[in-house]
Amino acid sequence: MGLFDLLTGTVMDGYVEEGKANGATFVDVREVSEYKNGHVEGAVNIPVGSIRTAEGMLKDKNAKLYVYCLSGARSSRACGALKSMGYTDVTNIGGIGSYRGPVVR
Repeated sequence: MGLFDLLTGTVMDGYVEEGKANGATFVDVREVSEYKNGHVEGAVNIPVGSIRTAEGMLKDKNAKLYVYCLSGARSSRACGALKSMGYTDVTNIGGIGSYRGPVVR
């Protein structure tokens, strides 16, 4: 995927479709208020500042996790933390700010 895909949001759009098809768990690492303003259906909200609490919510460390935030920066940090906690299949899918699909409010 190229720069155009990143700018238009098609990267996250594709990951959401893929994740729904393969049973991935979506992890929204934005703040609670941001999450309430619109998130991917079924996403678990674990703010990046509380990412260490993930072990209480995400029991299977081998589950496929698709992590996102607003722009992709916080989700990048969260992915690193999750991997250091032993999660094995963690993907930063970018930012919902450029996502063109439906959101839940």
